[in-house]
Amino acid sequence: MSFTGKYQLQTQENFEPFMKALGLPDDQIQKGKDIKSTTEIVQDGKKFSVTVTTGSKVVKTDFTIGEECEIEMLNGEKVKAVVQMEGNNKLITNMKGMKSVTELNGDTITHIMTMGDLSCKRISKRI
Repeated sequence: MSFTGKYQLQTQENFEPFMKALGLPDDQIQKGKDIKSTTEIVQDGKKFSVTVTTGSKVVKTDFTIGEECEIEMLNGEKVKAVVQMEGNNKLITNMKGMKSVTELNGDTITHIMTMGDLSCKRISKRI
């Protein structure tokens, strides 16, 4: 199963409390909660290129499964992390106390970020 495609955010749960916990200022949270971000993924075997466009902000991340890479977190901080693959449709990353699980099912990507007992769920559909 290939992640390659363009996906648009459909729904998100617990976005505001999660972003507050990450330390984002209220004005950024308010702007971000109403924008339907677009994610473009190109997968070539174990190599991934992910470009997320939210309004005028574009964040690009390139990584290879099982190798350390630099990931820009939602608050703009850059951290080192290793992305692992579970099965052929789930990407798992742990970075700075946050766990990120991205699962592909058909044309839908479910992305769940968890920090302590707080989680944020975002669902995107292929466009």
